[in-house]
Amino acid sequence: MRNSNRAAVLSLLAVAGLLTAAVVLEARQAQSAPSVKRTVLTRQDTAVPGREAIMALVEIPPGGTEGRHTHPNAEVYAFVLEGTLDLAVEGKPTVTLKAGDYFTVAPGQVHEGSNKGTVPVKINVVFFAEKGKPLTTPVS
Repeated sequence: MRNSNRAAVLSLLAVAGLLTAAVVLEARQAQSAPSVKRTVLTRQDTAVPGREAIMALVEIPPGGTEGRHTHPNAEVYAFVLEGTLDLAVEGKPTVTLKAGDYFTVAPGQVHEGSNKGTVPVKINVVFFAEKGKPLTTPVS
């Protein structure tokens, strides 16, 4: 094999190795990131035509975050059951909420809940939503 061909093959192998390492690293980081658990407790029609009420338990483990998102078709009413939640709402200062505190989020309002504490955060959330529409939309 000529030196130029050998150099080209070695370069391709090096690039392939770097790409493989990057994919493995990204997969490991995704596996190690604490994930948020959402459990729908009930979903039912309301007296308002075209609207439904959805009650969910949201659990954020220590170090976890929901990621920035909106609820474009729903009003949100939430009550912190356990832990300490850091709530960032676009255009407002971040607030720290503890068990017994509550908050609301208007439709389309960009927000993110995070748990910087050492115990899980549990939140009871009620969505007053347009029936059949997406409940959550991620925001980058």
